[in-house]
Amino acid sequence: MEEEKQRRLRALPAVHEVLAQLETEAEFSPFLANKRDLPRLTHCVRQVLQKARENVYRNISSSFADYESALWPWLKKELLQVLMFPETSLRRVINATGVVLHTNCGRALLAPEAARHVAAQAERYSNLELNIETGERGSRYVHVEQLLCQLTGAEAAMVVNNNAAAVLLMMNTFALGKEVIVSRGELVEVGGSFRIPEVLKAGGAQLVEVGSTNKTWYKDYEAAINSETALLLKVHTSNYRIEGFTHAVSGAELVELGKKYGIPVLEDLGSGSFFDGASLGFPPEPTIQQSVKSGLDLVSFSGDKLLGGPQAGIIVGRRNYLERLRANQLTRALRIDKLTLAALEGTLRMYQNGDGESIPVWRMLSYSLDHLKSAAEKLKAALESNTAIAVELKEDASQVGGGAWPTVNLPTWVCAVRPKQGSVLELEKFLRRGSVAILSRIQKDWILFDGRTLLAGDIEDIAQRLQDWK
Repeated sequence: MEEEKQRRLRALPAVHEVLAQLETEAEFSPFLANKRDLPRLTHCVRQVLQKARENVYRNISSSFADYESALWPWLKKELLQVLMFPETSLRRVINATGVVLHTNCGRALLAPEAARHVAAQAERYSNLELNIETGERGSRYVHVEQLLCQLTGAEAAMVVNNNAAAVLLMMNTFALGKEVIVSRGELVEVGGSFRIPEVLKAGGAQLVEVGSTNKTWYKDYEAAINSETALLLKVHTSNYRIEGFTHAVSGAELVELGKKYGIPVLEDLGSGSFFDGASLGFPPEPTIQQSVKSGLDLVSFSGDKLLGGPQAGIIVGRRNYLERLRANQLTRALRIDKLTLAALEGTLRMYQNGDGESIPVWRMLSYSLDHLKSAAEKLKAALESNTAIAVELKEDASQVGGGAWPTVNLPTWVCAVRPKQGSVLELEKFLRRGSVAILSRIQKDWILFDGRTLLAGDIEDIAQRLQDWK
């Protein structure tokens, strides 16, 4: 087998040999006419030759003579495909992992209504910073501020480019060179190894840790207050849980303490939600409305997690504090663009209209087991004629993802696939490296496709891709 692989690898032409041969092929003349296209053509040749090498390592099913005679026609076909339909770096992925808020795949999907609003604003000029009534310059925040205030009960609101930016801006505005008191049990690390202590430091604040990892009390905060204390900060640990012998001080208790000493109280809610999830059987999570109602001066949360919108850092709270945030010079550097605003406005209007449960994140989280089993059965039926794989239905569990409800496993049904030749790892790589990357998960020598995160057309595309596995 190894000797056969080496024969086939030696049969592959060099890049300069392919380029020379292309000069004799009429269909490639448009790509050879302009010398400036040569670097791109050379890059494409290298891509196709690399794919040919991977095919050799993965599969040897025909005789060497058949392989050699089919090699050049295959190279031509693949090269024309790459040249005529070049792949963009950012492209479609089929998420069959069952992780609803998949950070590596862009987290929350926009609802079609929100996506259409983005497209409409992208193709035309808009009143992004134009007051149409006066004809003078306006504020980009007005497009979502009223919506956010209506939905949360806050006095005022603004938006920056993500929640870490929101925390950074709040620290720089209210605690530059001053102390911020935080519980040790709330010093969260988020994706990409970004940590609350480092974000506070970057904002110019000095972190004061109180309590212990599992227990922090009201008296711990009060004992740390001095003339240098600028803020009391509560960080909701949405991406992990400490259970057992624990105690935490509530936002309402911190508000009481803040009023006693005249110190603002802020909360980083992380993956904030307008729904409590109780109807889905999820553990209790503070909603955005509850945090605002508790009297916190400012609350920040993400737009692209449980809210189900675009990446954004949303800040709601008291008007006088929001006015100070807007006046900070960092606000210009951290502001969001018109497309993000359009996506956020479209999403928020769905909540305003009572249609929040049809936002993709919440739709996927609320699928019934019957729906999920039906999706798995459809994929299984589409794959049963494929003799290169074994297919079964299995019960399993999905995840919310995005750091939300980390301890919750969502019961689901999956279509499980196992290759009859080759390894599961090779098949997973084969699926991932198609023109449309198909992401799955591996469990006990099976590849699992979870219908919870499949969209229209995904089943057909998975079946078609697996037809090419020999």
